[in-house]
Amino acid sequence: MIGLTEAAFDPGALLSEFSLARQEVGAIASFTGLARAEAGQTQVLELEAYPGFTEARIAKIAEQARERFGLADLIVLHRVGKIGPGEPIVFVATASRHRRQAFEACDFLMDYLKSRAPFWKKEHGPDGARWIEPRAQDHADVARWEQEKKS
Repeated sequence: MIGLTEAAFDPGALLSEFSLARQEVGAIASFTGLARAEAGQTQVLELEAYPGFTEARIAKIAEQARERFGLADLIVLHRVGKIGPGEPIVFVATASRHRRQAFEACDFLMDYLKSRAPFWKKEHGPDGARWIEPRAQDHADVARWEQEKKS
């Protein structure tokens, strides 16, 4: 499942539902990203996306993960709209026969979501609003996967 939502979600409930009736997988790994307050500098995080286009791009990233790590299943749910500090922004879960593939696929998905998924992020704080760009480390994280693929 790939989805965008403006509504808050419960990562624990999503993980429980994703884990049901998994008799042929040996591992499920998950990641939940939370909005940070940045020491009071971020009062609201706002994410924008192009409906349809953003999901299609995420689906391509997800298909790469599915093939590369031999996943049985995965879920990516990402918030859009206004998100308060401490609220979940993204939930990723992967299911595979072995733990290493589940962990690596989760890491791979998050690295690509962080720097390559078409989202526009804006922080609202006491000094106004500012757009957020991926950091150098975010690009380096993706480059690591691209290097491994060539090896």
